[in-house]
Amino acid sequence: MKIALTSQGDSLEAGLDPRFGRAENFIVLDTETREAVIVPNTQNLNAPQGAGIQAAATVAAAGVEAVITGHCGPKAFKVLTTANIRVFNTNAKTGRDAVALFIAGKLAEAEKADVEGHWMA
Repeated sequence: MKIALTSQGDSLEAGLDPRFGRAENFIVLDTETREAVIVPNTQNLNAPQGAGIQAAATVAAAGVEAVITGHCGPKAFKVLTTANIRVFNTNAKTGRDAVALFIAGKLAEAEKADVEGHWMA
């Protein structure tokens, strides 16, 4: 399964970014092969609006089936779920911690956005 994690850096050891739309990077991980690819999100870091929608389109284009992040706003959540991408929120400190929780089945799937639009950490 391919998953995307919001990241404050370029490895699973980096902090998990609490923001979906304005995350520094996405780490796209194949949970079977453990192959990871860094997908920059630089176009959305300072976008005045639409960051969540564009970020959702970016991870959808990467072919992921799930997103793990700290928080996800309503517009991004709608794009992700419309693309059949499951969303999992966590307060894990690093990407590696988040992946371990996901694989162990300890993350609950989000049923709705958990922050308002234009939310900033």
